[in-house]
Amino acid sequence: MRLIGMLGGILLPLFLRSAAAQTVIGPRGEVFARRVVARQLSDPWAVTYGPDNYLWVTEAKGYRVSRLSPATGVKAVVLDLSQERKFPRYDKTPDQVDGGKPWPQGGLMGLALHPQLLHGKSYVYLAYIYRFAGVGQPGKGGTVNYGGNFFTTRLVRYEYQPQTQRLTNPVTLCDTIPGSSDHNGGRLLIAPVGEQDYLFYSVGDLGAGQFDNAGRPNHAQAPTRYEGKILRFNLEPDADARPADQWLPNDNPFATSGRQSAVWSYGHRNPQGLAYAVVGAAGHLYETEHGPYSDDEINVLERGQNYGHPLVIGYNDNNYNGLAAGATDHASLPGRWHSTYPFIESEAANAAAIGPLYRDPIKTLYPNSKRLLANVFAQVASPGSEEPEWPSEAPSSLAVYTSAAIPHWRNSLLIPTLKHGKLIRLQLNAAGTGITGDTLTYFKAPVRYRDLALAPDGRHLYLATDSASVTSGPSKEDPKGTSCKGCIIEFTYQRGGSSGSSVGRAPAAGRKSTRTTPAVRRREGARVRQPKSK
Repeated sequence: MRLIGMLGGILLPLFLRSAAAQTVIGPRGEVFARRVVARQLSDPWAVTYGPDNYLWVTEAKGYRVSRLSPATGVKAVVLDLSQERKFPRYDKTPDQVDGGKPWPQGGLMGLALHPQLLHGKSYVYLAYIYRFAGVGQPGKGGTVNYGGNFFTTRLVRYEYQPQTQRLTNPVTLCDTIPGSSDHNGGRLLIAPVGEQDYLFYSVGDLGAGQFDNAGRPNHAQAPTRYEGKILRFNLEPDADARPADQWLPNDNPFATSGRQSAVWSYGHRNPQGLAYAVVGAAGHLYETEHGPYSDDEINVLERGQNYGHPLVIGYNDNNYNGLAAGATDHASLPGRWHSTYPFIESEAANAAAIGPLYRDPIKTLYPNSKRLLANVFAQVASPGSEEPEWPSEAPSSLAVYTSAAIPHWRNSLLIPTLKHGKLIRLQLNAAGTGITGDTLTYFKAPVRYRDLALAPDGRHLYLATDSASVTSGPSKEDPKGTSCKGCIIEFTYQRGGSSGSSVGRAPAAGRKSTRTTPAVRRREGARVRQPKSK
């Protein structure tokens, strides 16, 4: 495949200076009107188009849940969770006051609305970080020798009261999900398995192996731990005797007669995109996750399967042989790459050792060459070296476009990105199990797209942007680095669109053609020392 879509990727000098609609042209001639619905939200993390025709939004740092009118932008706060956060706003506190304690990646994160929200099941599900183990400790509050920052996440069901427009009657599904200052994942999705709907939640590997968590053990390959997993919960409690087990499906793949488990799949790094759709003759659960210095992944999730991290990065193609899932310059940590990420002698051997449970992604962005990666690792592991560059995208969310409203978009994956501020469209094959055609980019701008919501008519798309340019690890916020802080932006399809490329097609489809040329690497690489922000 070939990366195209320069028309949709041009930075527009007047981008979002007013709420008035502007016109954006897509790479296949699609014409969209662009309008800012809301601004200055406190880092919107999740945006969902509800059955009440309102946008439901979580604010990661503000710890608020709101209903937002798509037409007027009028916002009503339905829940303020700031009192449930048992640690200060470290992101707003000077380091000399709090000792440099970190804000968790995200905060108030996932949101899911029950499919029958307006028909007797007025349930809203939320995930938020509520506890920090280091809150009363001196300094940064982490464990010694980069052993990690330990936060805890709570998953809660609320009831929506339409008369008062408030969320009430919280019921905790789980309050022991491990969290971190890095790689918390944080997406919620309601999707069916068979004839019944369930609640899925994505948990990252908590950054175990990099930055201030470089000495923290990585448990992505341990089915008994929740780190680096996709979890599955019941939407309503079952008849199990123990209250904690009532929210756990009895047929989850790692449940035993003596112990229930929420784990659905494992071997994930930082999964921030979850989406479900029926494509072809079957329903599929799709997922996107951040790679380290390459190989952002798109997976089809299956029950009990292993997606490789940190033993296989992206495709099982050996481009990480001799490397690891990350590197640091912390000389006090053992190993060539000073990290708890295991040394990868051979990706192929690791995949063979995992056996039939291993699953390759259906697409990676991008499978960078072993030579490029070796140079990046050498620079990262050398204190004071020049900051490396590498091409990647940082996929922050995922939706499946199943409408016929936009020509030739049906059954496409839509992927917002953080690193280069664009929406990627990938066409699924007829079975929904692979990607076909070109990689198309839309709506490129100096923003960090965090989430995407689709209106039922298929014509309106809503993208949420971060409030600042901030990366994981020790980098600082750059309030001038984004053109629309904490925005909800509406893109409305008007006309146009073809099945062929207006810029050119790749000579042939295939995995190898996704590798970028040196010129593209220079153009797309970001001059940042750590893996791109999640």
